[in-house]
Amino acid sequence: MDSIKDYLSKLEIKNDFLYKKLSDVFVTKVVYYKENKTFYIYLSSKEIISYDILSSLREALLEELDYFSDIKIKIRYNGLSRKSNKDIVKKNWDNVLHILKSISPAIEGWKKDVEYMCIDDTLKIKIPKTMLYDSLKSKHCEEIIRHAFLEEFSIDLNVILEKAVDEKVDRKKLMEKMEREMEEKVREMQISSPTPVEEEEEKYIIKEEHEDENLIYGENVNALFEHICDIDKNAKTVCIVGEIFNIETKELKNGKILLIADVTDNTSSISCKLFLNDLNQDKVLSKISEGTNVRIKGDVIYDTFKRELTMTISGIRLEDKKPRIDKADKKRVELHAHTQMSSMDALCQTKKLVKQASQWGHKAIAITDHGVVQAFPEAMDAGKANGIKILYGVEGYLVEDNAPIIREANDKDLSQTFVVFDLETTGFSNKNDKITEIGAVKVKNFEIVDRFNELINPEKDISYKVQELTGITNDLIKDKPTIEEILPKFMEFVGDSVLVAHNAEFDIGFINQKCKEMNIEFKNKSVDTLMLARILLPHLKRFKLNNLTKELGVPLHNHHRAVDDAAATAQIFIKFLDMLQKKGAKKLSDVNEVLGGIDYTKLKTKHITLIAQNLVGVKNLYKIVSDAHVNHFYRAPRILKSVLLEHKEGIIVGSACEAGEVFQAVKQNKNDDEIKEIIDLYDYIEVMPIDNNRFMIRNGEVKDEDELRDLNRRMIEIAKKFGKIPVATGDVHFIDKHEAVFRRVLKYSQGFSLDDEETYLHFRTTDEMLEEFKYLGEELAYEVVVENTNKVADMVEDFLPIPNETFPPVIEGSDTELREMCYNKAKRIYGDPMPEVVKKRLDRELNSIISNGYAVMYIIAQKLVTKSLADGYLVGSRGSVGSSLAATMSDITEVNPLPAHYICENEDCKYSYFYAVGEWGSGVDLPDKDCPKCGRKLKKDGHDIPFEVFLGFEGDKEPDIDLNFSGSYQPVIHKYTEELFGEGHVYRAGTIGTVADKTAYGYAKKYVEENDLDVPSAEVLRLAKGCTGVKRTSGQHPGGVMVIPNYKEVYDITPIQYPANDVNCGVITTHFDYHSISGRILKLDILGHDVPTIIRMIEDITGLDATTIPLDDKETMSIFTSTEALGVTPEEINCPIGSLAIPEFGTSFVRQMLLDTKPTTFAELVRISGLSHGTDVWLNNAQDLVVDKVVEFKDVISTRDDIMNYLLFKGLPPKMAFTIMENVRKGKGLKPEFIEEMNKHDVPQWYVDSCQKIKYMFPKAHAAAYVMMAWRIAYCKIHYPLAYYGAFFSIRAKAFSYEIMCQGQKHLESVMVDYKKRQDTLSNKEKDAMGDMRIVQEMYARGFEFEPIDIFRAQSRSFQIVDGKLMPSLNSIDGLGEKAADAIVEAAKDGPFLSKDDFRQRTKVSKTIIDLMDSLGLLGDLPESNQISIFDLV
Repeated sequence: MDSIKDYLSKLEIKNDFLYKKLSDVFVTKVVYYKENKTFYIYLSSKEIISYDILSSLREALLEELDYFSDIKIKIRYNGLSRKSNKDIVKKNWDNVLHILKSISPAIEGWKKDVEYMCIDDTLKIKIPKTMLYDSLKSKHCEEIIRHAFLEEFSIDLNVILEKAVDEKVDRKKLMEKMEREMEEKVREMQISSPTPVEEEEEKYIIKEEHEDENLIYGENVNALFEHICDIDKNAKTVCIVGEIFNIETKELKNGKILLIADVTDNTSSISCKLFLNDLNQDKVLSKISEGTNVRIKGDVIYDTFKRELTMTISGIRLEDKKPRIDKADKKRVELHAHTQMSSMDALCQTKKLVKQASQWGHKAIAITDHGVVQAFPEAMDAGKANGIKILYGVEGYLVEDNAPIIREANDKDLSQTFVVFDLETTGFSNKNDKITEIGAVKVKNFEIVDRFNELINPEKDISYKVQELTGITNDLIKDKPTIEEILPKFMEFVGDSVLVAHNAEFDIGFINQKCKEMNIEFKNKSVDTLMLARILLPHLKRFKLNNLTKELGVPLHNHHRAVDDAAATAQIFIKFLDMLQKKGAKKLSDVNEVLGGIDYTKLKTKHITLIAQNLVGVKNLYKIVSDAHVNHFYRAPRILKSVLLEHKEGIIVGSACEAGEVFQAVKQNKNDDEIKEIIDLYDYIEVMPIDNNRFMIRNGEVKDEDELRDLNRRMIEIAKKFGKIPVATGDVHFIDKHEAVFRRVLKYSQGFSLDDEETYLHFRTTDEMLEEFKYLGEELAYEVVVENTNKVADMVEDFLPIPNETFPPVIEGSDTELREMCYNKAKRIYGDPMPEVVKKRLDRELNSIISNGYAVMYIIAQKLVTKSLADGYLVGSRGSVGSSLAATMSDITEVNPLPAHYICENEDCKYSYFYAVGEWGSGVDLPDKDCPKCGRKLKKDGHDIPFEVFLGFEGDKEPDIDLNFSGSYQPVIHKYTEELFGEGHVYRAGTIGTVADKTAYGYAKKYVEENDLDVPSAEVLRLAKGCTGVKRTSGQHPGGVMVIPNYKEVYDITPIQYPANDVNCGVITTHFDYHSISGRILKLDILGHDVPTIIRMIEDITGLDATTIPLDDKETMSIFTSTEALGVTPEEINCPIGSLAIPEFGTSFVRQMLLDTKPTTFAELVRISGLSHGTDVWLNNAQDLVVDKVVEFKDVISTRDDIMNYLLFKGLPPKMAFTIMENVRKGKGLKPEFIEEMNKHDVPQWYVDSCQKIKYMFPKAHAAAYVMMAWRIAYCKIHYPLAYYGAFFSIRAKAFSYEIMCQGQKHLESVMVDYKKRQDTLSNKEKDAMGDMRIVQEMYARGFEFEPIDIFRAQSRSFQIVDGKLMPSLNSIDGLGEKAADAIVEAAKDGPFLSKDDFRQRTKVSKTIIDLMDSLGLLGDLPESNQISIFDLV
């Protein structure tokens, strides 16, 4: 049997779509009938194939095999024998609809209403219209479908076609609808004006040709216009108009440039290709970029490599993109808009949204994201930039925590009469659906005393879904009485009793509505067993009726039949009454007091819009949002109504979308008293375009668009009735209508099923919104769209949600303390009086630091470092803080930024000698020298780093003190920070994680593939780009801490939350991304790093003080250029230098830099560190300059300091030199005025070019600090090798494996050979293991060995030196985690293990691990169990 792909390939039919869709389909046989030239192809498949795909296959075959007059495809399915008939019908339903449509094409307009029900061997199909039913019936539809199932699945179904019951027509409503439609048409005729004849004629005028300045390639762009989605393989030369959203250029071997431009017209996308040469490439490439709108003429071709249609360009013309314009004289205000911060739901970039509103002339726009306010900082900046007022708000998730469990409970005893009832209905809408059964039981004195049960003819069709659920069919109720007859009897049965139901809101809603329709008074109070269950049975997760009956041992027969459900609910209610009595309730009115409040996690959330009016309001809003995230997060940040009421001052409240409680109350036709109680909280009531709520029609919640319009009318009517402001809002989720598909992709990525129709939640102009609401009448539409939205906007003051000030913490006397601290240490080192160079530098720095208010930062950092050093952990500085001598003298950093110098450490001498700036890169490299005064060996210091890199020439650069603490010590120092500033004043720096390019592409690919969309790769890329930047989650900076001063509350600056909303993580972060507030409050970077931890472990093992390690040790320097100091040859370790596993210098990239540059000085190592951490500083830049011998290595730009120093040396003004350095190090390149000034001062062209290429640069102070730490580890690698390897394997090894690495050198190298053979297919874990194996190989080559693990001596997580060998930790055994390793160590303290059983019981490790340890010989001769054989006694 050939697969379809093989068969089509033989016929030379190339069709990737068919290859993919029919990948598991096989050709079983083919038959050809000569008489009528008919070709039959028989297929088999395990998966059901759509008839549409089979039709595509037939067309492809007919096109290729044109000899045949017809081709018929027959398919049989195998592998479905275990599936039920119901499952098969469900999977094949689309094909059944295909059959119905082929018999009666008119079914297409009604196919959503066609239902089926399959029970055993009977398939019932319900047709919605009599005409369609008659047509299908007359054409033997049942037999055709039966035959299809028999032929394809070998199942014989009894197919029955049924006609849906026609609903009774409400003539009054029908007439009202017709009158309304007529009024609207008349109004439209009055408003619309005919198109002027001149405009109409203009379309047909042939204009004279003239030179087209917008034509940038080709002779013209005249061709047949096509929408991209309509282009197919038969298209030839076409013209498209769209936006370029992606550009690629490739230089070809022949010197030409291949331009690939992905273009979209928002119907689809296509890749357009053009070959450019020297004559035209500049003209074309300079005129187009991403975002350019173009008209392209070209030939449609099939790209055999990409296997899709593309275009070859023959003409390109720049086209003006016609923006949407708001033409209204007075503009509306959007009061409900979401940005990308509405997690995985909205697509509006905040800046673009605000800019669009401003361009349309709107005076304000509200930002109301789901549950968060994280767009506020960007919105604030965008509002200022575009001159528009921002209304700062949130669409929250409201929980009515203060509502009574039983509303208006009476004072009667619990033994009073209750009527427990249940309804069966045709659907969910109490307005449009009908009751089909009422079942009720009367409970008195805790016993069932009476029953009521009636089936009801709904005079409406009962869907198969409801029939299957309840067993109530159209036939069952066709002769039953109607609701008009039954409801009065039921209400008589009820009397004045309290009604009880499970999920009472539904059942009471139906009874209330039907009583209204029949003018029957309904005032009965009710009790909801669902609410009682949530409180009385809190351990349950689900509270459906069947869950409760199972929990309480109540029988439930015929679930979803009203009489049986009512009986079961009654028995549950009786048990609940007993529980309530035991809790002390005697009367119904006691219940609320006895039970107290309900757990907020058990309550439904309702959407609500909150907008801050002023500064008081925004602070309260931050408190509300914080409480929702920190105290009441459950699936979403829940706003408790009690919390909202407590902090409501300064906040305007809106009713939000259809998920808001006002809309739900109106939809459920609640009475005025109930609505008044609900609406009292709100200031304005929102109504939205019909399209926003169209899904309710699909869900059966409302009948049609007219009902949605009626709901909006009723919302406005109620708002006015209760003195609230009705406003039209858009619930904006994207700016332009075509972006709806991006949201569709996002929702699909989260597992949501796709609706057949798009939901257009785009940002509408005033004109568009007035058009949406024209059914209200011109005057009322204008009021809710324009007047009232502006009225609400005017209620809000213009304020900043984040203060535009800085709020540093205050430490009394910090200025004096810092000055004294620095001078005292400087005098201890350099003597008193200090050398002029030291005093001058320190004075300049301290004056700048103190005058700009930064002394407190130094004092804080000093306290943290002092604490860490006192506890035995070195601290490495990061960033440019090492540029500050004050930081060195206050013990924040050990990097000394002074020029290279000698200093005598003799207390009585203090001789010093300083070299000029730039004379030596580092004092470490100075030759050894004795003091000329006292003869003592001089200390060498100074790394020659200017202070201005840290603070600028005028102290106008925001300083940033970043510190590397030991990773294992980081939690301690974080806790100490809280102690310093007090509880509630220290928070981790919050971050916001958004959808990245790669992730978005995965979403788009999944959406396209799983929904069988045949689109080009360019369209997949467009869909991906549309999803990027949307918030996925929140997080925390790895070490960033935000400090709120004691004179401010955190809510003055930002709300707070848990990272990723993990309420159990124990860490609270700022709600805003730290970047947006770091200029206002102090951010401390307290980072965790492995290097201080490694050094601490080496110190613990050796007793060495790492700060005494000499930084000019020649053996240590040699490992950066050779392996000699390690005592091995390059061949033995497969590496020509000895820097493997040395921080900063161990990666293959930096090892290559070392080989290229051959450093011999400490200063050169600093330069290499700076180069390696930059982006486009070494590669594609300095490396080429050195290799091409343009300049020597010592002259290339390696750190940002080099730029400023060099430009100052060349004579540029200090401020400009600093500004150029800042621009270049941030990747902003050089402005024309910078280049002009550099040229004036004879800065060489290679230097200018080098600056232009740089994307990011390291400061020299950072590089020097890193190299000092790395040097100490390198020193220990030479002089304390076992301590070094033990510390490295304990802390840095990513995938150390005892089984692979500790069984001797030969075994290790055999595994390495195997890995090398498979290097292209290694997993990430194997790649990490390969890196660790190289270090182990080096250790073996140096003559060191591992000591086998002794389960009584081994440590759980740390390697240790035992008898001159290295004993690995227990967690180095594959599969043995840290917790299990800890358990073994603890168990071993209790004495020897008697057996493997004893070992397993005491350590709780798995049998698999025990077997592995046994195979490695780690369990010695332990017996299997504690049982003693009689032979053991002999």
